[in-house]
Amino acid sequence: MYDRVKDVALLIGRVAVGVVFLAHGLQKWDTGLDGVTNMMSGIGVPLPTLSALFLIVVETVGAVAFILGAALPVLGVLFAVDMVGAIFWVHLDAGLTGQGGYELVLVLGAAALALGFNGGRLSLDHLLVGRRRARKAELQTA
Repeated sequence: MYDRVKDVALLIGRVAVGVVFLAHGLQKWDTGLDGVTNMMSGIGVPLPTLSALFLIVVETVGAVAFILGAALPVLGVLFAVDMVGAIFWVHLDAGLTGQGGYELVLVLGAAALALGFNGGRLSLDHLLVGRRRARKAELQTA
């Protein structure tokens, strides 16, 4: 019973975090590569076009995959990298809390990382890979 509740809780967490990343990614998508590149350049991010492309792809395509539970460890790391960049390039000077603070960015990055490595059984990763590993482990212990 506990495992089912845990898996549902992980799914809810993945969907919530994924939706937030998707919302931010769609804003960047609407702004376009040139607009996001200009924003990255304006705040001094190195390789602004590559950085803009990274953000748009990770926060849109990656968010959908995260919600579905695909490539969770990779996406957890990519989201964490995204948020570390946001902390240092955008939010650090505002401090942890208050207007423009990095509290939400910190929590999103940490949650994405944790969920990426603990995504639960209600995920494509578990469906495609986890079941095979579980069967193999059962056969080895039997």
